[in-house]
Amino acid sequence: MIGKNYNSTLVKKEEIVAHFIGKYVKPDKILGMKDPYHYRNKVHGVFGKDRYNNLVTGTYAKNSHDLVPVSGCLIENEEAGRIIEGVRALANEFRMTAYDEDRRTGLLRHILIRTCHETGEIMLILVTADFMFPGKKNFTKELKKRFPAISTFVINVNRDKTNMILGRPKDTEVVFGKGKVMDVLCGKKFVIGPDSFYQVNSLQTERLYEKAVLFAELNGNERVLDAYCGIGTIGLIASDKAGEVVGVELNAEAIANAKENAKLNGAKNVSFIYGDAGKLLNDMVVGKSNEKFDVIFMDPPRAGASEEFLQSAAAAGPSRIVYISCNPETLGRDLGILKKLGYAAKEAVPVDLFPWTEHVETVVLLSQQKPDDHIEIEINLDEIDATSAESKATYKEIEEWVQEHYGFHVTNLNIAQVKQKHGIIERENYNKPKSENSRQPGCPEEKVKAIEEALKHFQMI
Repeated sequence: MIGKNYNSTLVKKEEIVAHFIGKYVKPDKILGMKDPYHYRNKVHGVFGKDRYNNLVTGTYAKNSHDLVPVSGCLIENEEAGRIIEGVRALANEFRMTAYDEDRRTGLLRHILIRTCHETGEIMLILVTADFMFPGKKNFTKELKKRFPAISTFVINVNRDKTNMILGRPKDTEVVFGKGKVMDVLCGKKFVIGPDSFYQVNSLQTERLYEKAVLFAELNGNERVLDAYCGIGTIGLIASDKAGEVVGVELNAEAIANAKENAKLNGAKNVSFIYGDAGKLLNDMVVGKSNEKFDVIFMDPPRAGASEEFLQSAAAAGPSRIVYISCNPETLGRDLGILKKLGYAAKEAVPVDLFPWTEHVETVVLLSQQKPDDHIEIEINLDEIDATSAESKATYKEIEEWVQEHYGFHVTNLNIAQVKQKHGIIERENYNKPKSENSRQPGCPEEKVKAIEEALKHFQMI
């Protein structure tokens, strides 16, 4: 926890986000939860034993592998908590043993519950140290009897000495059910496997993704990239308002889920590609295909995006980039890189996906800064006067000289801006602005050089 009450935690998170990204954009007020309890749809427990050799479940103490028994948690789904307690009791009845990572003995390593807030489906995953599961048939029969709400039961084997919870996908056995569950988010159906990335707070995720799609300002014609797409959530939610969506993800299982989800939702304008986002986008944009995207959604891991990806994203030329981040520090770093690449942050909204923790999600809209964007020109009419330099050539003479020597047309405004750059004062009645602080389009660089050559020809500079 980072505050004495929920409102104070929201204030603290606003301060954290502003600290890291405030130099690029002022964040809006954070979107908090009305009821910030029991929101986690993914609940994990570690198996251990007490001094009487009875099974316990809990979590590791911070920065250690010392198990802290947990019998309930205010942020975890309540049904998931009841199932963990029930499975632990059942395992004790069957005299099962907890895995000892030092001795590498015992069977049960982890328990994982995934719940679906819309469909009510529940997945139980037991992570074991071996394929041998004594009494599995009777254990499963009793499990179904005590917990009929469980839709599918999966056993995953992880024999490695690792901090990773799940072992390899191929070392997974579906005991009953489909081995996956289905949920609904923002009106779209999503199939979720044991290892699928799916945001843990479904209610707040809908608010986050709705804001992201709103930022994208899609009108039905855009070509959209969904980078770090996972099981395709953002891309599929945006697909109804886009012309084409391309999703990229490095997790092969997630890509398989994403393709299944596209088919499930009848999204024919969406495709998914397996591979590293940075390398793939570089090949697509900088390589031979020279592809372009109108909008890019990006939702990278806590480490942020690679510089290769950010450079390729800018090279793709999107008018808007929508960046979703779970780490304000790496978000601030990446916003700085994107600014150098020509993209300025326009709006940012923190969303509290993780109440009562120090974590916060943020969605940021970035827009492309084009060379012909408007610049500010201040003119003090009282000080305007003709100079000897001004009297040497008329605007028409300069315009004709540029047309003859460079083959393109320049306007009086272009000429005036270049004159101003070199300290040549304008005539009193030239291009009088409607306000004292008017906005005028900038002069393209090629025209600046041509006009400067004309001014040298007429010995004005």
